Amino acid sequence: MENFLKDRKSLLFLLAVGNSIAFATWQVLLNNFVVERAAFTGEEIGLLQSLREVPGFLAFTAIGILIFIRQQSFAILSLITLGIGTAITAFFPTALWLYFTTVVMSFGFHYLEAMHNALSLQWLEKDEAPKVLGQLLSVRAISNLLVLGSIYLYLIFFPTNYMFIYLSAGGLTVLLGIFCWRAVPKFEVSVAQRTELFLRKKYWLYYLLTFLAGARRQIFVVFAGFLMVEKFGFDVENVVMLTLVNAVLTFLLAPKIGSLIGYIGERRALTLEYLGLILIFISYAFVNSAAVAVALYLLDHIFFAMAIAIKTYFQKIADPADIAATSSISFTINHIAAVVLPAALGLIWVINHSVVFFVGAGIAAFSLGLAQLIPDNPKENLVTRRINLTT
Repeated sequence: MENFLKDRKSLLFLLAVGNSIAFATWQVLLNNFVVERAAFTGEEIGLLQSLREVPGFLAFTAIGILIFIRQQSFAILSLITLGIGTAITAFFPTALWLYFTTVVMSFGFHYLEAMHNALSLQWLEKDEAPKVLGQLLSVRAISNLLVLGSIYLYLIFFPTNYMFIYLSAGGLTVLLGIFCWRAVPKFEVSVAQRTELFLRKKYWLYYLLTFLAGARRQIFVVFAGFLMVEKFGFDVENVVMLTLVNAVLTFLLAPKIGSLIGYIGERRALTLEYLGLILIFISYAFVNSAAVAVALYLLDHIFFAMAIAIKTYFQKIADPADIAATSSISFTINHIAAVVLPAALGLIWVINHSVVFFVGAGIAAFSLGLAQLIPDNPKENLVTRRINLTT
């Protein structure tokens, strides 16, 4: 155990596990909890999800915090905050309380994601990054599998008790954060990171792909799951089982997808992703079969692993000193659309849910065109195939 904790990758894996314990529990129960206990409609769930993305939009503020605290320590404190927000979710089944706890949880989640991403790109060598990032997704998936499998077994044998489940998952996450703080050594970063806000012209393609990925992600996270509950009547056990199947597929496929990205390159990987997403979103718009909807949901989730290619593209073109700041700024860019899109599309959903998925197909089509600009071998002085902007 001592040797394990001395490896920098060990902290990356522990943070991924803690993230999964809290967020997977929060997410898988949310739609059923807000519908059954708080009588949410599409309008309220859209507003809640928009509020959830506000901390992501404010992720750039992490740069200021890094003036006073190390990246590693900030990541662990963010994990503890995520656990606290999850633990208190079910105390009061009212809209205002759920909005408040969602924001607390979300600050922890998004700061943790930003720091985890920054540390990963700094600590991993470029040739190993796709594979290890795939392994991290696989670890998250097996964590999801174990956590959600436990929830599923609990729901089979006991009445649904949202308070107990949320409190248990959040409390366990807090304990894991305390363990990381006390037991894991403080690692030094090899390159001093800039702690001011900036945008680089040469990162423009990375910024734009990140923005569109955030918009696409919202449609899946918010409305694909809500479709299962509202249109097809999935109860909480069905939702948990669906998430378990997702976890198994991700556990099995994510390392292979990471290796595939390392083999075929970022442009080809993203091309496969966006072509698949166009077909999936158009199919979502017309689906009337629960079985087909489940298949689309599973395929959609698998394509998430392809997003590794955006991260490794940035790692290859980035000045090493820019990674921490740009990781934080990229989370803000990722969440610009996320702050307004769920609430806006929630209103459209009430009128015609198919339009929401047509929007998703359009986003995927635009992303497909942009992905063609990525070079075969991206590097600091070669950031696009046709346009080479410098700082």
